Amino acid sequence: MKYLLICIVIMSVTTYLIRMIPFTFFRKKVNHRFIQSFLYYIPYTVLSAMTIPSVFYATGNLPSAIVGTFVAVILSYRKLPLIVVALSASLAAYLTILVLPYLPL
Repeated sequence: MKYLLICIVIMSVTTYLIRMIPFTFFRKKVNHRFIQSFLYYIPYTVLSAMTIPSVFYATGNLPSAIVGTFVAVILSYRKLPLIVVALSASLAAYLTILVLPYLPL
């Protein structure tokens, strides 16, 4: 129990510091064009770095993950709703898993 409390306190302090440090260093509005551009793309970069590896290991089968990702990219490029993209990619990955054992490789 004591170990759990210590872990919670350490993670709370770490999370607080990560959120507090930018406010202490950047008191004025950032006017530098490169830094504004850099800070604009950070959330997308971090989300991609966390999501992409999970996509390829989620099914436990690389070909089905590749097919699902391909379907998701094509449908999202065509600006379809998120639910359609997610369900279609999941269905494509599932069907690939079902069909893959019957393909002569």
